Amino acid sequence: MAPKDIDHDAVLQQFRQQLQQEDLLHDGDSIGTDDRTLSRFLRARNYNLKQAKAMWKACINWRNTAEGVGIDELYRRIDPWDYPERDHVFNCWPMWFHKTDKKGRPLNIHFFGQINMPELYKHISPERHWQTVLVNCESLTREVLPAATQAAGRPVDGTFVIVDLKGFSLSQFWQMKNLARTSFQVSQDYFPETMAQLAIVNAPSSFTTIWSFIKPWLAKETVAKVDVLGTDYQSVLLDLIAAENLPAQLGGSCTTCGADGCDRSNAGPWSEGRRERRERWLRGEGEIGVEVDRAVLSGGVRGTAEEDEEEREERENGSGAAGGKLHGFSLTSTLSRGSSKSAKSKRSSRGSSGNSNLAPGSSTKPIDIPAANGDADEELDASSQSTQASTPGPSTPPLNDITTDLSGLAIESSPSPMEGGLRAEGEGEGEDGTPTTPRKALEAKTPKAVHAAVAAGGAAVSVM
Repeated sequence: MAPKDIDHDAVLQQFRQQLQQEDLLHDGDSIGTDDRTLSRFLRARNYNLKQAKAMWKACINWRNTAEGVGIDELYRRIDPWDYPERDHVFNCWPMWFHKTDKKGRPLNIHFFGQINMPELYKHISPERHWQTVLVNCESLTREVLPAATQAAGRPVDGTFVIVDLKGFSLSQFWQMKNLARTSFQVSQDYFPETMAQLAIVNAPSSFTTIWSFIKPWLAKETVAKVDVLGTDYQSVLLDLIAAENLPAQLGGSCTTCGADGCDRSNAGPWSEGRRERRERWLRGEGEIGVEVDRAVLSGGVRGTAEEDEEEREERENGSGAAGGKLHGFSLTSTLSRGSSKSAKSKRSSRGSSGNSNLAPGSSTKPIDIPAANGDADEELDASSQSTQASTPGPSTPPLNDITTDLSGLAIESSPSPMEGGLRAEGEGEGEDGTPTTPRKALEAKTPKAVHAAVAAGGAAVSVM
């Protein structure tokens, strides 16, 4: 969370001036040049100017070099919402943007139980799939959030992500775990502070094992945004999302998506007039995103980031737990506090006072979430915001993280040397206090095809 004892506006202005002086910020840059964009990078580094600037610089470098052409050119070549293989991708890894919650935050919905990577690679190459993932992620900051902001009449800074784990098995997770880890890192590196909240529904009992792998990949501030529910989640979601905006698969009553269905419709304010905007943009006539009124982005307008942070503070202080206030998601305290030394053994939400981890009236069975790794947890506790998971690093994990049989379309993972939050060989700390990884050394021993295959599981990249 942002420190309370500093003048955020003053730091923001210093940040802008330093970026301009070092030729890192120019009018019209596609990364975004408004105060809300710059503030995302500052929040990701606890308003530490030196670290925020290093993060921005690394992001600019990635944007200029992504996939050998840069993200701007890639976005011209691939329309994230209209490319030939899109139906196959959606069938094998269902994920989409769909309308907004009651705060105006875009919904980003994933159905992990339907993930089928071998089938996916029969229809699209791993490299091509990874490129669609990157442009989908780019669409969030370039098109989705600006449109949501204009529609809400106030800054909308992040998405509300819903991940449905119904039918999701450990074997599926083992297939994708290295891919997902890479996606988390890309998201936190280059699109920081764009996930406002993450609700995991239909969490199976095996989630305890899955969480033990995932948690060390995430900064503790990201963990604080994660809420886990079992099967009785509909009333909790409907407290946050109007029924007409929630797909029927999740307990809503959306009926406006037509023959395409919720998953193919891309319904939301970002779709209004979008085809015409993209055609004009490709001709060099204007921007592809919705133009946001200056008044909406002015410094005096309260945005969702401020509101979300206040709510998380209330929950952490216990003032929002009674009566299921602040939406009563289950297991938040277990997840966010699992890094304490006393949490090295399994903790059950049933053991909490007043059962405040469960939604009111919920019959959801509490899920024990063990601390992942004592050493890694202590490292997270000692870190500044996102210093472990969201610093500049490789776009894909090293070769020995994964064994890929592209001919048989089978992907099988082996334990990673980076599991448990440990740094990879050769990784150290830069002068700005953030971890650094020898990118060239990793890329030199990782063939391009395997880079793409490893990265292809990153459809969750837009959730951070």
